[in-house]
Amino acid sequence: MQGPFCGFRAISLWRAGRFRLIATKDVWVARGKHIPTVASTRLARELRTQRDNAGMSQEAVAEEMGWAESKLYRIENDKSRVLQRDVKRLLKLYGTEEKQAEVIAELGRLAGEPDWWHQYSGAIPEWFQVYVVLEASASHVFGYQSELVPGILQTEGYVRSIMSTAPEPDSDVEIDSQVQVRVNRQARLTEKSPLNVWLVLNEAVIRRTVGGPAVMREQVEHLIKIAQLRNVTLQVLPFKSGEHSAMHGSFNLLKFPAPDDPDKVYLEQQIGGIYLQKTHEVERYRLMLDDLRARALGPGETIAELRAVRAELT
Repeated sequence: MQGPFCGFRAISLWRAGRFRLIATKDVWVARGKHIPTVASTRLARELRTQRDNAGMSQEAVAEEMGWAESKLYRIENDKSRVLQRDVKRLLKLYGTEEKQAEVIAELGRLAGEPDWWHQYSGAIPEWFQVYVVLEASASHVFGYQSELVPGILQTEGYVRSIMSTAPEPDSDVEIDSQVQVRVNRQARLTEKSPLNVWLVLNEAVIRRTVGGPAVMREQVEHLIKIAQLRNVTLQVLPFKSGEHSAMHGSFNLLKFPAPDDPDKVYLEQQIGGIYLQKTHEVERYRLMLDDLRARALGPGETIAELRAVRAELT
């Protein structure tokens, strides 16, 4: 989540490849509710693939399993837990080859184990938990930010400053949890097999003095450091570049290592997020990225610009 966290629970709707999460205020995730993990997301994808390979409809599978069709829909979209014995029954029904079935069954076991963000589920809105799972699964994140430093690059002081702007600010304990979430997300940038990130920042992102000069100077210094990682590319889109294709707002485009896992575009709002994965929608944002990268300062020029901004923050 890039902006302030608030106390919201999400309601999700799938429509023609568009996943919209709409948040409703003052409702928290119920105890025991399914929270996606990297493994459960992969498991859901694998089960869909195996059903498709078997040439079976959801209706036919549900009938064979003695389930309502809605149960299979929830399992295949990672909206519901699936028992290990049911994973094995499905794979047997699909005629999955033995060795592959063993791998998928192991995913089923791992899907029941919590990921690091589960301990912060009370501090992360349900609609943003989906993004955390996708980011943890992704190999590349491309994006454009119009107003603030992306969450995966924020310093603690910057986080606390933007959190304080919420109409109903969270408690200190909740903000502490949200800070830790960002720290954990940033760890992917320096792993052995790190997340690859290419972000274009509107000049307003580095010029707006969030939290005062000292906080912003620390944030800019962090950007300079991060920008020199081999897996991170930052570009600043200067004001003088004029109008551009993304003036409507920020977005992220996520790419995944599995060839059958489609790229997704994430659009964040104050109380919810929209996920796009239809080919023509994703391609539109890919073209927007190309336009932004062509207009923005190059990586070396961007570091020079960041150093100039740092010098001004005395």
